[in-house]
This record gives sequence, structure tokens and C-alpha cells, in this order.
Amino acid sequence: MNAISQLLHQRSIGEITFRMAHDGPSRLRESGSAKLRIPKASRHAILINTGGGIAGGDQFRYDISTSSNARLSLTTQAAERVYRTLGPHAVVDTNLQLDAESELFWLPQETILFNHAALQRNYTVSLAANDRFLAVEPVMLGRKEMGEDVRQITLNDRWRIHRDGRLIHADNLSFDGEPNHSNSGLGSARAFATLLYVADNAAQYLDAVRAAIGPVGGASAWNGKLVARLVAQDGFHLRKRLIPALCAIIGVENLPKPWTF
Repeated sequence: MNAISQLLHQRSIGEITFRMAHDGPSRLRESGSAKLRIPKASRHAILINTGGGIAGGDQFRYDISTSSNARLSLTTQAAERVYRTLGPHAVVDTNLQLDAESELFWLPQETILFNHAALQRNYTVSLAANDRFLAVEPVMLGRKEMGEDVRQITLNDRWRIHRDGRLIHADNLSFDGEPNHSNSGLGSARAFATLLYVADNAAQYLDAVRAAIGPVGGASAWNGKLVARLVAQDGFHLRKRLIPALCAIIGVENLPKPWTF
């Protein structure tokens, strides 16, 4: 590939800086194909990628924060599609910062990885001692109903969560090559998700989350956090498990509307 052909490749770049105060949004800055919409008097914000998907070389950055005693729930307008790359990774950097006595729910809808997709996501979260933080990241390997067969993907998810300046959670999830469909990997599953809840009362939700997940995953709670992973045959069945698990923690009334469509 010569220098001229490289210049002809279009790349999407998007950035959002958003801050939620206790009485409503206090700052919003958008650039590129990343947009954020929040209904009037709502605590639910919707992230929108006007580029229609993500491809290799695209770059997105989200800087989201809450002030003291603020509440914020974020989701996406629809499932995010990650298309094949011609070489470089797509990179998504998410930085979440909570002031004291606030809560933030990071609840994007599914990320769909198509064949030869390459995606690197970095999550940095900063919490105070008495904050409440919930995150979920569901992933689908193609769309089963469309007969899409994913044989080559690259996915790197890197989580670093600090509480009062101390690292309390570090997680690296990585796929590179053909998905592992052995009994020790995904098996016959084409969808999977990680759910993470950090709060002083995290352990009290463990039994309810395990009941919602059933035999397709597992959950543990320790030191003020709850972590669950689950798999499913497709996105529909994954969502059937995820929605009850999320509602067990935050209640049906706090589930973002796009999750119920």
C-alpha cells in the first residue's frame, strides 16, 4: 500500500466531554462523529456514532464525569458495529470520573464484531469511596440470523478502576485470531458479556445476579465489587440474561429505554 492510497482511506474521529452535576448537565462538548443526547430533566444520556459504525483506524474518546451527589446513566442509540480492518486497530478510549456520593451506570448496547475486525478499548475509571458504579460490555461475534461466520477478530479490552486513588480492579480481555470455541473458551456461544458493579453493598446483589444469569455464566463478589461473565448462543439470548441481571442491581425503572426496545 503506497502513501497516496493510505491518504484516501477515510477515518472517523469523535470526542465527547460531558459532565453531569447534581441538578443536571453542566458541560457538553462534541466533535467529529461522536454525539451525546440527553432528554430534558433526564439522568439518561445516549451516545451516538453518526459514522454508522467503526472500522480500522477510527479513533473515539469519551471523557465523562459526575459532580458530587450526581446520578448519570449512559447507553448507546443502537448496537455498535465494528467492521473489518485494512490493518490498523480501531481505538476507543473511555475515561469515567465520579466525585463523592455520586453514581454512574455505563450501559452500552451490544458491540458486534464482524470478520477481520480489530478493536482496542481502554477504560479508566476513578471513584470516590462512597460512589456507586455499574458497567456492562456485551459483545456479539457477527449476527447469527444473518449467517455471518466470524473466523478472525482482534479484541483488546483493558479496564483499570481506582477508588480513592487506589487500584481496585484490573482486567485485560483479549482475542486475537480465530475465536476459541473449545470447552474452555466460548464453546458454541457467539455472544458474551462482562458485568461489573462497584459499591459498598455489592455483595448483597450476588445471589440475585447469579439467579438471573443461570448456568450460562458465573458471578463473584468481594471487597466491595461484583464481577459477572456470561455467554449465550446469540445476542437475543444474551440480552434475556443481562436485562434481569442489570435490573436486579439498579431496578427496572433505571434501565435505559433503548435496552427495552
